Amino acid sequence: MKSSTKSTKVNRAWINDHVNDTYVKLAKLEGYRARAAYKLKEIDETLGLIKPGHLVVDLGSTPGAWSQYVRRKMSPKTATSGGAAAGELNGSIIALDILPMVPVEGVVFLQGDFREAEVLQRLADEMKGRKADVVLSDMAPNLSGIASADAARIENLVELAIEFAQSYMKPHGVLVAKVFHGGGYDPLVKRFRETFTVVRPLKPKASRDKSSETFLIGTGLKQP
Repeated sequence: MKSSTKSTKVNRAWINDHVNDTYVKLAKLEGYRARAAYKLKEIDETLGLIKPGHLVVDLGSTPGAWSQYVRRKMSPKTATSGGAAAGELNGSIIALDILPMVPVEGVVFLQGDFREAEVLQRLADEMKGRKADVVLSDMAPNLSGIASADAARIENLVELAIEFAQSYMKPHGVLVAKVFHGGGYDPLVKRFRETFTVVRPLKPKASRDKSSETFLIGTGLKQP
């Protein structure tokens, strides 16, 4: 009974924090599906990554807030506060997630596990021989609570995103990947520095204070 009571208190505290969260309120007001849109917004506004005409690949896209943000950036004259922009899309957005995603106008969505070769091939086919200007990875595994196992799962997904960027991104393109501080953080920073000419860590204000997440931004692929 004590355990159940404690769990209920934790859940109530989370719900209270969520309901009163500034970014949750802002997302509802501006038509974004999740507060995560403001993480990408701050990263983009700080570094100027996403521009009309770009090909952007959004990995781990569900529920679609990042794709919504990119969609607005690619339709600056028609962007509204009511969700994804309407009107002509100047650029291409391909989103992928293991979970289903409600369509975002103009965004090509593929459902599948990024770790599977067949799914990666479908994504490559959809790119039609083009190289991405920006690759976004908000992918995260289901966490087990076992630190070493979770670190390995996270590291594996980020490694796959890096490998994808090396094969399917323009030489001067950008990879934005979600990582977590912990046992696997330093090896991932090292891997980024081996792969990209410029590497910058950034924890947006929209990331919760209690969260260990941060984002690594790698710009410009180093030549092998």
